[in-house]
Amino acid sequence: MMRMSDSSKTRMILLSTTMLPVSLRVAVRERLLTQFELGKARRANLIIIGHPKSGNTWLRTMLSRLYQVRYGLPEARYIKTDELARRHPAIPRLAATNGYYSYEGIIGKVLDVNAPDSELCHKPKLLLARNPCDIAVSWYFQFTKRQSASKQELINHFIEHPIDRHTISMWDFVRHSDIGLPFLIEYLNTWERNLSRLERSLVVRYEDLRTQPAAILKQIVQLMDEPCSDAEIREAVEFCSFENLRKLESAGFFRQWGLNLRNPKDVDSFKVRRGKVNGYHDYFSPEQVAELEDLMYSRLSPTFGYHHTNPKQPETV
Repeated sequence: MMRMSDSSKTRMILLSTTMLPVSLRVAVRERLLTQFELGKARRANLIIIGHPKSGNTWLRTMLSRLYQVRYGLPEARYIKTDELARRHPAIPRLAATNGYYSYEGIIGKVLDVNAPDSELCHKPKLLLARNPCDIAVSWYFQFTKRQSASKQELINHFIEHPIDRHTISMWDFVRHSDIGLPFLIEYLNTWERNLSRLERSLVVRYEDLRTQPAAILKQIVQLMDEPCSDAEIREAVEFCSFENLRKLESAGFFRQWGLNLRNPKDVDSFKVRRGKVNGYHDYFSPEQVAELEDLMYSRLSPTFGYHHTNPKQPETV
């Protein structure tokens, strides 16, 4: 009997609950998706922890490229969970999660040093960090232009003050919403603190992945105990350059929901949008930038190294 893919299971959960009343639909989806999220993590060879817009899709696309070339698999599909492993069992499964809120928060609860022999604690774990001011701006575009209605409903149920994506301004989203900058700072601090106490953990900054993609990708595959040659890593980095991924997305090349083309006339709806390091400077007044940075400097753990910004950095996904 053919086993369903993880993507198909997710769609089945969403479709089978569509017609339920809102409160019941949210409750059932949270229960089923929580169980499913935990199952994916248990089967995964690497748990990628990162808030949306931290480079999660870009990293998974690079990892996918290593195995697409090695095993001659279709280029139009990348690893979200088990997409390539179902075609070749030697390919690792990935579990990408925020691990902190909504149904994905189950991962944070299980990845607890106080949990009795949690099986996830012994798996390779990667925290993908990014300047939270940049996350907040990109998260605004994701939430208002790309977020699925089902995911948005679940997030709004999780927070105290639901967000109307059609009316909220960028400043209000970034500075004052329940999932804005203060929330993102606490998110990064929590995961940095928790992972520092767990074995087989690695913290990677989006900015370093951009400036040293081959070196950082090599660290990640070593964490996974996956042998990859320098040539394979170089090819994956070149294929997944910002310019090439933007071109492929514009052409509708990718078949999966995460990288598929939504609105070719609206560049801010692209998954591969700008990815500019310190790009938040472009959206706010100097006074607003100063307010955001003061908040970040006063609350964010200095171990991330974001207390001295450098706007002159290249772009990526």
